Amino acid sequence: MAAMPGQMMQMPLLISSLIRHAARHSGDTEIVSRRVEGDIHRYTYRDAELRCRKLAQALARLGCTPGDRVGTLAWNGYRHFEIYYGASGSQLVCHTINPRLFPEQIAWIATDAADRVLCFDLSFLPLVEQLLPALPTVRHFVLMTDRSHMPAATALPNLSCYEDLIDAEDGRYSWPVFDENTASSLCYTSGTTGHPKGALYSHRSSVLHAYGAALPDAMGCSASDVILPVVPMFHVNAWGLPYSAPMVGAKLVFPGPFLDGKSLHELFEQEQVTFSAGVPTVWLGVINHLKCAGLKMSSLKRTVIGGAACPPAMRQTLENDYGVEVIHAWGMTELSPLGTLSKLGASHRHLPAEQRQHLLEKQGRAIFGIDLAIVGDDGQALPWDGKASGDLLVRGSWVIDRYFGDAGCPLRELDGEMWFPTGDVATIDTDGFMQITDRSKDVIKSGGEWISSIELENIAMAHPAVLEAAVIACRHPKWDERPLLVVVRKPGAELDRERMLAFYAGKIAKWQIPDDVIFVDEIPHTATGKMLKMKLRQQFAGHTLPDA
Repeated sequence: MAAMPGQMMQMPLLISSLIRHAARHSGDTEIVSRRVEGDIHRYTYRDAELRCRKLAQALARLGCTPGDRVGTLAWNGYRHFEIYYGASGSQLVCHTINPRLFPEQIAWIATDAADRVLCFDLSFLPLVEQLLPALPTVRHFVLMTDRSHMPAATALPNLSCYEDLIDAEDGRYSWPVFDENTASSLCYTSGTTGHPKGALYSHRSSVLHAYGAALPDAMGCSASDVILPVVPMFHVNAWGLPYSAPMVGAKLVFPGPFLDGKSLHELFEQEQVTFSAGVPTVWLGVINHLKCAGLKMSSLKRTVIGGAACPPAMRQTLENDYGVEVIHAWGMTELSPLGTLSKLGASHRHLPAEQRQHLLEKQGRAIFGIDLAIVGDDGQALPWDGKASGDLLVRGSWVIDRYFGDAGCPLRELDGEMWFPTGDVATIDTDGFMQITDRSKDVIKSGGEWISSIELENIAMAHPAVLEAAVIACRHPKWDERPLLVVVRKPGAELDRERMLAFYAGKIAKWQIPDDVIFVDEIPHTATGKMLKMKLRQQFAGHTLPDA
């Protein structure tokens, strides 16, 4: 006997529905952008939705047809926001490209994606001109500015002015209705090893991800918020905030390319931002500016920190000194990207303060739409006891099942279900709090025992003279591998090897303390803000430890 069908309207989950909802129900809410040109731009969701429709018309006039990729090289701003909706909403694929990658990688990505149109900010005009010979699939170049800022001469063929394209259309365009499983957007991994790989999201996955991100025990977005995503829109759809904000009707503030501590703080205060999101390196800059200038935060209430593990010392500084709640998060490009966020439940409220902080320092619990598992070397599931450490697997409604193009299918089977292997090593406790202990390629194996580089880094970051710290494995004739600590001192701070190593006393087992310390001017980072440990391992491959 066939199951009884429900008697509900069939309304597919489409990205265009988010901007339509915002224009209709939060039409007067502002979107504020600090433009590449340097000034502040303001308009409303109602204005934005009209311009998104005009952009959809313009892209069709350029010859784009359903499924074509529209590439972007752009900062966080209203024009980039419009491409998110104007491209995806008209059955095109919004392909955000990270301009911080090496030029060769950018060209490879644009070609692999077969981008038909490339939209870019003024900042990236020289880069695009340089890359022109390596962009064979691009038919139209669109400079995201107005007529007065267009270059007098350029090597780019078919260069269009973004504002001219918008002004040429009438906006009498109806958003098409189509299958919610249609591709919406494309984002490539950082490519720390080999070529970057593309994650192709659907309208359904992106809208569900926006729902999940906005939940109270996730980012907790609401119409009363003023949201400033510091995380770039070229990196995993700015962690879903350009979708979640219109969903709930929150005011959006975009910082453009001005991501230094001073500029961000000024924008926080000027627009009375209540919620932000970014990687740890961004918050290092903000904290240093606040301390040096003797400033406070008058409106910012909470921030999500992800992209890399948030050092406990950073969390304590933001919460204790500036009254900003830190929500620790974890995710991946392949997860759209959110997987877990660290929020306490009702059963945790009465725990001692130290235990509560210990929980909040973990990457957190899975939000609905994501499931987690950890497995041992034998591929069998490990217990959720907070002690067993294994390879972290994920599955869910916004997790990819394969990479774009011919990059392969990485899924693994567990108990009859298919899971995505994250490459992280983690524990999960009885309450479901997941903690990343290392990347599988970064974990240090000393005499058969595992040492977490993240734990060692967190201790180093708590030292008042340390600006940034990384721990890598160094070869040892007896123990196979031993931890080597690489430190960047704060400006003007004095710190030597002996005092740094002495700081570990009583905080960790003696055998886990790093064998040596190297002081450097800076630690290399990936284009998305993560420490590039592969480069550090190459740089210090020949380093000899004191007792080796």
